[in-house]
Amino acid sequence: MKSKKTKKADLENKRGIFFQIGLIAVLGIVLLAFEWTNTEERVASLGELGDMEIEEEIIPITRQEEIKPPPPPPPQAVEVINIVEDDTEIEEELEIEDTEIEEDTEVEIVEIEEEEEVDEILPFAIIEDKPGFPGGDAELFKYLQSSIQYPVIARENNIEGRVFVSFVIGKDGSVTDVKILRGVDPYLDKEAERVVKAMPKWKPGKQRGKPVKVQYQIPINFRLN
Repeated sequence: MKSKKTKKADLENKRGIFFQIGLIAVLGIVLLAFEWTNTEERVASLGELGDMEIEEEIIPITRQEEIKPPPPPPPQAVEVINIVEDDTEIEEELEIEDTEIEEDTEVEIVEIEEEEEVDEILPFAIIEDKPGFPGGDAELFKYLQSSIQYPVIARENNIEGRVFVSFVIGKDGSVTDVKILRGVDPYLDKEAERVVKAMPKWKPGKQRGKPVKVQYQIPINFRLN
């Protein structure tokens, strides 16, 4: 009778696997041999470093350049002053006239004309001693309020506004050269001009202690109650 083997116990089926395992083992042994030779060569090559000759670096010797002193300045020419005796006689003599004034000498008197003072009108901003209304600004306000008479035509037409009036305060405090700088209505402008012209004399302005003419301006409001 022939003995029966199972397929799992039959080694013929695993021949290919064993062959591959053998090839892998042989390949590993060959690679190990190559690696072994490489390490020996590396160790040998490292040992050759001791036999290398190291060249010594030669440092060049430098010398500091000698600083030459600057050349001496050229000799300066010295002026020689020759003193010459002056024996030349002066023929012309200096004549000195007598300038004493005798009693009979006539003296011409020249009259010096005094310069006329310029009657200049100065602006209010630069005056040292400012001009002022008698009693101050409060009295000026009372004067305008009591003196202004609202024109009937302007009242009927409901005309209101502010009129700017310019005038000059003279050296004696009088009010002159009254002008309307900016008006609203001819009737209101005329009333503002009348009230300003009727002002009493102001305290005059002074510059350096002397009375001067001063330019001044005030606004006058016209309003209906």
